[in-house]
Amino acid sequence: MTTSSSRPVALVTGSAKRLGRAIIERLHQQQYRVIIHYQHSAEEAQALAAQLNQQRPESAALVQGDLSCNHSLTQVATAAQQAFNRLDVLVNNASAFYPTPVGKASFEQWEQLMGSNAKAPFFLSQALAPMLSQQQGCIINMVDIHAERPLLEHPIYCMAKAALLMLTKSLARELAPTIRVNGIAPGAILWPSPDIDEADKQMILQQIPLETLGTPDDIADTALFLIQSGYVNGQIIAVDGGRSLGGAKKA
Repeated sequence: MTTSSSRPVALVTGSAKRLGRAIIERLHQQQYRVIIHYQHSAEEAQALAAQLNQQRPESAALVQGDLSCNHSLTQVATAAQQAFNRLDVLVNNASAFYPTPVGKASFEQWEQLMGSNAKAPFFLSQALAPMLSQQQGCIINMVDIHAERPLLEHPIYCMAKAALLMLTKSLARELAPTIRVNGIAPGAILWPSPDIDEADKQMILQQIPLETLGTPDDIADTALFLIQSGYVNGQIIAVDGGRSLGGAKKA
């Protein structure tokens, strides 16, 4: 019989909602204890933790912090280690995303986009590697298909995700053989804004051979696959319905 103290532990950054929440819920279903990280979404994070702890007492913990801030980043790493005194999985999911057209980008935007998408995954991985290594654990980085195919008016974001892609491959060599590191590159999973108009939706769908959006469950399924697949290391899996193949399906 598995005791609660022997159950594996996963930290997912930016996990109060959207894709991070889906991963948290899936791992919790798989008997993981989970650490929910959030920055501003306190209400959603607290509600999720309460829901999971009601299902299984003392199975979910909360960690708050701005991952683009050096001091806060260090505090998040420390709090994560102390939550259950164990860590098996780190999912670097938290990500700032917004346009930075050339000629209008600011230093502050650079710091936020590079901080959340590249700096935080590196320093969290570095800080948590000793604890992950004890469990022969793994790291999953949430990359993006636009790490290799630039998105118009998003140069800093694309640069940051390209850095994360290379970080994934670098850490897969640096941290082996005790820690595996892989990445997931989502395509169109959720509409980027509730205000997106129908013409833009159709333009996006025409670029996807499967002609539909993915779902957060598709990402959670892939994360679970990577966690359970002990001989997969240094890989980036595109979960995008074929969008990264390039070109529109229809004229």
